[in-house]
Amino acid sequence: MAESDCLILADASATEEQGRRLGAALLAVRPRELIVFLEGDLGAGKTTLVRGFLRALGHRGRVPSPTYTLIEPYEVAGFRVCHIDLYRIRAPAEVDGLGLADQLGPGSVALIEWPERGAGELPLADIRLCLEIAADGRLLQRLGTSEIGRSVLAHAA
Repeated sequence: MAESDCLILADASATEEQGRRLGAALLAVRPRELIVFLEGDLGAGKTTLVRGFLRALGHRGRVPSPTYTLIEPYEVAGFRVCHIDLYRIRAPAEVDGLGLADQLGPGSVALIEWPERGAGELPLADIRLCLEIAADGRLLQRLGTSEIGRSVLAHAA
């Protein structure tokens, strides 16, 4: 059974803080593998949330949007973190050409923006995060879709 909650995020700092909490929860739970879907329109704050997540794991460098590179890999805190952006994917079958199967597995975390564009070709999500622009801030819906996802979200509360 999936568990969901909604948070109101006042600004980009609050969005980044939610990413930090999620990253800290990952360090507390240390799952074998984690798949996170990041959903929301352009400018909703998906990459901002990922920046906070990576900062919590100790990454200090730039965190660019992978819109053009499609995948930005990070080796941090004993994890292989892949920040993936499928915005430019035209058909789900194109996901196979990205070589995700080689990058995911034990010790990996996939943070996948625009997962609906890879429908049917992606592994199942443990966590779904949906960001929506609301007034001056954002609305964040967090949904744990697996036991490990629910555990990570519980630690991120």
